[in-house]
Amino acid sequence: MFTRRTLLGALAASPFAPAAFAGLPRRIVCLEWTSAEMLVSLGVPPLAVADLKGYRDWVAAPALPLSTLDLGARGEPNLEVISALRPDLIAGAYGYGIDETIYTRFAPVFRVPFYEGMSTPLAQAEAETIKLAAIVGRQDAARNLVSETMRTINDTRDALHTRRAVPIAIISMFDDRQVRVYGRGSLFQDVLDRVGLVNAWTGETSQWGFSTVGIDALTAIGNARLISLDPIPPHIRIRIEQSSLWTNLPCVRAGNVATIPPVWPFGGLAAAARFATFIRNFVQA
Repeated sequence: MFTRRTLLGALAASPFAPAAFAGLPRRIVCLEWTSAEMLVSLGVPPLAVADLKGYRDWVAAPALPLSTLDLGARGEPNLEVISALRPDLIAGAYGYGIDETIYTRFAPVFRVPFYEGMSTPLAQAEAETIKLAAIVGRQDAARNLVSETMRTINDTRDALHTRRAVPIAIISMFDDRQVRVYGRGSLFQDVLDRVGLVNAWTGETSQWGFSTVGIDALTAIGNARLISLDPIPPHIRIRIEQSSLWTNLPCVRAGNVATIPPVWPFGGLAAAARFATFIRNFVQA
């Protein structure tokens, strides 16, 4: 954890000096990872992000600069650090457990409402990216990002057009008895629909587009291909590989399981493009 002295020293050496933004918000801090991903994608990396290590483990790309500061836990970002940073803008995402109004005393707050049911996550990601780009003066970057994301998704669709549509299920592993499986209402579902692939998981999902189920519930996907997202904690991986529940799943017995690098399931356009690329490589392998 930064002390006040080391924090102020880092600020003095930071490229985000007041003269650098000249009226546009450049000293931006992020209370969570989705808004951080959006800003880096727009070429305006935040000065600080809550749970910096978590971003690098679970989001991975686009990468944050090494100079990025840590705001502490996502569930309770450090108010003293935020105050010392003197932000022009604070960014956060809707509904993950903290009250963003607490932070309005430090700077205006931009909220990313991906999961309010107003639209699909992919369409909402595009709309919110354009809105944020207008605030930080990166409209051209936003247009390019939207174009590149849709090109990646369309290229994946075209590349898989002649392949047999084998159903795919996407999971995250957190312990050796339960998994999070993504379905209706998720960013991953949007991408699968766009590239013409079938999601093998048709069960009920939360407003965030996933179900938390016992491993035995994955028998419902039969021999479908199963994709597990990194990171998987090493001790959990060992327990799962030794679990009879896991080894007796039809998809595991058939050898239809693979792991792909981290993709933030609640991310924006960068996450959608990253997922499309990994899916293309996985299906074509």
